[in-house]
Amino acid sequence: MIFKLVGDGRPYPDHGLTNREWAQIPPRQVRLDSLITTKAMLDLHSLLAADSTFYGDLFPHVVQWQGELYLEDGLHRALRAALHQRSILHARVLDLPN
Repeated sequence: MIFKLVGDGRPYPDHGLTNREWAQIPPRQVRLDSLITTKAMLDLHSLLAADSTFYGDLFPHVVQWQGELYLEDGLHRALRAALHQRSILHARVLDLPN
């Protein structure tokens, strides 16, 4: 199993962070098998694109809420890491209060 759970949607409250605010959070290591996805569908064009992070953040966005880690943005980067046999991903983690 690559992820802890494949979810569909964001069960946590809206945090309202902008891309600029996300960029202020330093990346840290996160295990892929501790993540719950917030998207159940995958676009193979995005997964296989060489420039998929050209216009976005290099690090996936993870929201920690009620003791769980939700992969909000970066599903394709996480899957690419798994395909390269990596079990750890560098991500920006926002800790939301319960």
